[in-house]
This record gives sequence, C-alpha cells and structure tokens, in this order.
Amino acid sequence: VQVAESGGGLVQAGGSLRLSCAASGRTFSSYTMGWFLQAPGKEREFVAAISWSGGRTYYGDSVKGRFTISRDNAKNTVYLQMNSLKPEDTAVYYCAAGLRAAINKYDYDYWGQGTQVTVSS
Repeated sequence: VQVAESGGGLVQAGGSLRLSCAASGRTFSSYTMGWFLQAPGKEREFVAAISWSGGRTYYGDSVKGRFTISRDNAKNTVYLQMNSLKPEDTAVYYCAAGLRAAINKYDYDYWGQGTQVTVSS
C-alpha cells in the first residue's frame, strides 16, 4: 500500500482545512487508516484513526470535537476534516496504514510523505 497526503496549507486560527490521503493497492479497505502530526523538534503524535469498515474511529485528546476522520473505500481515500484550527495545530500531517493498528504509531506499516499545515494567529 502506498499513501499520499494532500490538502495542507496556510489558514487563520478558527478556520478549516480538509486533508486527503489517497492510497494505492487493492487491499486498501482491509487497513486501518490513521493521521499523525509532527511539529518541529517533537515526537510524531496521534491525531485520528478509522477502522477498515469505518465503524470505529479514534481521536487524540487535543482534536476531539474539532477534527473528523472519514474514509471512502470505493475511492481508496481517507479524509481528515479539521475545524476550529488553532496555532498549536501547526505541524506536518502524515497519513498511515496498518492492518492491526489504532492509536499506536508503531503499529502502522505504511506512511506518506506528509503535508504541511500552518495555522496563523
């Protein structure tokens, strides 16, 4: 599975962005998909994940109520809708795929190159 993120950019605080992650491979629908962020000098941090069917979703505490993860298995794509953005959300956002994954980054097998999100105050 290969994954590639898009949709990052510069937005003012309080604004919204939607990230997309396009995946290749016929087995996309078998994978849990996750989003992680990494700010300069910090560890990669869990943001959100969605099970293969979309029936289960998980969120990091800092984004609960503001971000929504979804997927379209027919399009091999997972989305991250980000609302009420804050300057502290500024980071590179990575998409990842894992067969038996949830919130732990070490359980993900495939990673994209990342997309930059910058939130200005």
